[in-house]
Amino acid sequence: MVSPDMPKKSPKFSNKLQVSIPSAFRAGDLSSAPSPECSAYEYYLRLSELKKLWDSREFPNWKNESLIRPALQALELTFRFVSTVLSDPRPYANRREWKRRLESLTTNQIQLVAILCEEEEEEGEMRGTAPISDLSLSNGVLARDGSCAEVWKVPGATPVVSRTSEASLLPRLATWPKSEDIAQKIMYSIECEMRGCPYTLGLGEPNLVGKPNLEYDLVCKPSELHSLKRNPYDHVENYENQTLYTTSQILESWIYTAQQLLKRIAERIEERDLEKASSDCWLLERIWKLLADIEDLHLLMDPDDFLRLKKQLSIKSSPESEPFCFRSRGLVEITKSSKDLKHKVPYLLGVEVDPKGGPRVQEAVMKLYREKVGSEKIHLLQALQAIESALKRFFYAYKQVMVMVMGSSEARVSRPLLSSDSTDSLSQIFMEPTYYPSLDAAKTFLGDFWDHQHGTYASNRSGRARK
Repeated sequence: MVSPDMPKKSPKFSNKLQVSIPSAFRAGDLSSAPSPECSAYEYYLRLSELKKLWDSREFPNWKNESLIRPALQALELTFRFVSTVLSDPRPYANRREWKRRLESLTTNQIQLVAILCEEEEEEGEMRGTAPISDLSLSNGVLARDGSCAEVWKVPGATPVVSRTSEASLLPRLATWPKSEDIAQKIMYSIECEMRGCPYTLGLGEPNLVGKPNLEYDLVCKPSELHSLKRNPYDHVENYENQTLYTTSQILESWIYTAQQLLKRIAERIEERDLEKASSDCWLLERIWKLLADIEDLHLLMDPDDFLRLKKQLSIKSSPESEPFCFRSRGLVEITKSSKDLKHKVPYLLGVEVDPKGGPRVQEAVMKLYREKVGSEKIHLLQALQAIESALKRFFYAYKQVMVMVMGSSEARVSRPLLSSDSTDSLSQIFMEPTYYPSLDAAKTFLGDFWDHQHGTYASNRSGRARK
């Protein structure tokens, strides 16, 4: 129960609560690397061809298509990555850790796909719009093209049939001795994570409850996706070339998914569908964490082979160049869009920002936290701050990865580690003040209030004990 002594307006900061920000620090405007560098990056990844696959809209009634298609394609690219790693002929490759990392990465992606699919069951407009094939209606008759397999048959009951994709690499990995164990684990992960979804993926998972199968081959288009396996520099004799290429394609696929999700978050906030907007924000936070996990894969690349590849691909760093991640225009866009969500806070709270700098927003937040009326607003505000945290952690982690992969003398992003300078783009992102100062101040004041209340309560108990 909330104390009636809770202040209705912002109390003044005590000396202990004052926070100073160095006057020399200024958060600069985020921008992409120079256009030639971005174009070279996009040419290497065949990004224009990938975007055609992401942008394909073949199911006009299926609102989730723009989100699920690129997410499934990132998953399919990960299956190809498993094949690439396990086919690596180099005796010094760390296959054991690669398998562990890729298995974990795949499971994380399946969880995100499952979250997107679960929403279709919860939202009436989306229910039943996904392209599926209901094999429970086949009465156990298997298709002659070999794309179906009977799972079980209970006497007197309808046989449960599970359809398996013909074009995906996962069923093939399950038949290859080198990858059989990891493929089976992935299939069981699909079975477990998709339990709350109205359909399953149809990638060879058991499908023990006999759910309808998503038309995976029609949605994901694995054959067209794998036709982009060879990059423009495939003639370069360096096994890390395919590693770098596939890692970046997976990253860009999830960046595109995040772009579409950010659009939906903005729409749902404008429509005041706050519960679903909150769910989308927590999903976006997980995508930022996934992007960091994808970048961490660079740590497993052989140092000598990677640095030689950097020379072979003419990837140059100079004092004038931006960090490598800013060659991704998509990453810069989702960073800006994630930060711009801060402008939605006054609208959420139903107040206008005081042009004179008054604490209107802060007081509205304190009232919301205190009275707990409209919990969906609190959930959304918490999710927005979680996005900020995940975003800043991504860029901080990226900075460390680049230093470890290329060395501190080679990676321009490492300069602040060697000096007091913090003017580079990466440092500005994770060192700038909070995007939500009103939320931060409200929590600070509430914390100070409860600390004061606890101190008063303890003092009164001590006085009574002495009497």
